[in-house]
Amino acid sequence: MKISKINAEHYIWGENCDGWQLVKNNDISVIHERMPPNTQEVRHYHHKSRQFFFVLKGLATIEVNGEIFDLSQNEGIELAPQIPHQMFNHSDEEIEFLVISQPNSKDDRETIS
Repeated sequence: MKISKINAEHYIWGENCDGWQLVKNNDISVIHERMPPNTQEVRHYHHKSRQFFFVLKGLATIEVNGEIFDLSQNEGIELAPQIPHQMFNHSDEEIEFLVISQPNSKDDRETIS
């Protein structure tokens, strides 16, 4: 079946951010996410999931274990399990990116306060 943001399972998270579940099974998930200007997710890590973030639009900032990376369109970063991280949109424009998790990161997230 062909999948897109039009027919994918949609959810809202954080500060009015969007997620579209493009692939969702136990082995892997692929999510297309959108973050409005000046938003962020909570700092967290995953017990088992390895993740790859790939920017489709805009300039994303990701903090990975205390180190800051700016990711432009068509750039990405891979994160091993157990690595604390947090995505930010410090810009005045929305950003869109893919999050690929293997295995699926559902119920595998630990928030860091």
